[in-house]
Amino acid sequence: MLKERRVTILQPVVRAHGGRIVKVMGDGVLLEFPSAVNAMSGAIELQRKMQDANAATPEARRIVLRIGINLGDVVIDGGDVYGDGVNIAARLQSLAEPGAIYVSAAIRDQVKRKLALGFDDLGQKSLKNIAEEVHVYRVFYEPGATKDHADKPELPLPARPSIAVLPFTNLSGEAEYDVFTDGLTEDLITDLSRNPGLFVIARHSTFAYKGKSVDVRSIARELGVRYIVEGSARRAAGRVRINVQLIDAVGGDHLWAERFDRNLEDIFGVQDEVTDKIVEALVGRLAESPSRNRPKSLEAYDLCVRGRSLVSAFNSSPEALREAEILLNQAVSIDPEYAEALRWLAFVYWQLWAQSIDPTEENRSRALELARQAVALDENDAANHWFMGFLWANEKRWPESDEEFAAAFTLEPNNADALAVWSEIAALAGRASEAIEMIQRALRLNPHPAGWYYWQLGFAHYAARQYEEAVRILRMEAIYRSPSRRILAASLAQLGRRDEAMREAALFMAMTPKFTITHWASAQPARDPETVQRFIEGYRMAGLPE
Repeated sequence: MLKERRVTILQPVVRAHGGRIVKVMGDGVLLEFPSAVNAMSGAIELQRKMQDANAATPEARRIVLRIGINLGDVVIDGGDVYGDGVNIAARLQSLAEPGAIYVSAAIRDQVKRKLALGFDDLGQKSLKNIAEEVHVYRVFYEPGATKDHADKPELPLPARPSIAVLPFTNLSGEAEYDVFTDGLTEDLITDLSRNPGLFVIARHSTFAYKGKSVDVRSIARELGVRYIVEGSARRAAGRVRINVQLIDAVGGDHLWAERFDRNLEDIFGVQDEVTDKIVEALVGRLAESPSRNRPKSLEAYDLCVRGRSLVSAFNSSPEALREAEILLNQAVSIDPEYAEALRWLAFVYWQLWAQSIDPTEENRSRALELARQAVALDENDAANHWFMGFLWANEKRWPESDEEFAAAFTLEPNNADALAVWSEIAALAGRASEAIEMIQRALRLNPHPAGWYYWQLGFAHYAARQYEEAVRILRMEAIYRSPSRRILAASLAQLGRRDEAMREAALFMAMTPKFTITHWASAQPARDPETVQRFIEGYRMAGLPE
């Protein structure tokens, strides 16, 4: 395995950055590069490619690198190099955590204005056999990062206690229980998000780290939080064992850890207990929030968790929606009063109608009826309210929509999806500045979001007549190859870039051949005719059909 990685990953990366392999030393290797920038760029690419390779490898066989980089004089002896310059790099490597890159101040000073990176100042360090202390920095880079995230600044810590719940590890030995374990994580995030005293990172961002060997301190910095929750679950023979720990990623302390051994039927009680103990550790004992509706059947819960895992909000394939429809209908047939399953089923039927997969009036009315049932059965679930509010907006029943969104934000102020959806409704009500603020708040709660967040951000900037910014956002890799191209085409047209606009419009129509401006305008949850007219104007200038 190690030899294969040297041939397939190490050697091509070193060549691509103008370096050379000086020597191999057991499981270590000494590399030389012509500049500090080459060395840093090569090190980051090497870490990313190793992590990509590890993602498809069993954990016990993964190879995780520690990298140290230094700039200094060396002695050349034939093909070998040695001296303090080499020794310092070796000592930095031994200091680094798995997956990390540590550099000397000399390297940091050379690259800080040339590469979009952040650095954690670790201070002066005494290194073995090195006469003087060395100023050491840890490099901030995102494992597997795309160009969309590479230049993001470090996020400041919120005033409230801030927390991210990492995906729990499935220790059951059965891949089928991965969804169950993910469901435990998602439910814990939802329950913590209901507490107004906490700042809670959304599920999509924390699940970006699933299966990756990344130091919790790095994760906390990337997400802009102080506290991290890690856990594992083992499910077997009607019982479940859950291990949970709460970590202060800034101070390095373990604030709380506990193991729960329970009958599987007690799983929802365990979820409540874990939530209460985390909240108590961070903000003290508070008045209990009203509980969400819990399923009466564990089988129904399993089916709902599997169904919701197939439905990526506003971005689901027809096949995933159809499979989710089957699973969620089964969950509801087992437990007809399971509000969350009813809500997700409503979402599926609305998507089938809205995405023109099966645009029947029956699916539209089904979605409305099931969403109403979900709210009636569980008024304490914020997601039931914001989805109902979204449907009322599409029905142009504004007072009911506003009321449902207000209820959602009261119950769960950390709900990033609700903020993102509300931003579009605000933009179409003529409140573009508020829309931008809303989606930016959503992105702070969800720093690694689903692509549709960027769609909403581009939409809001277009509504605000900020066309250059809309173009920049809508050309990001996370969203570019999607139906959002119609907004990109309109933005380019507004800027007078007609050829680019018409090209994007043609690419959009190839994906969405039934689109017409008239149908789009009639279907929008819009209160402000002037904003709708601005979009229509851009679509016409880009050559989209009436």
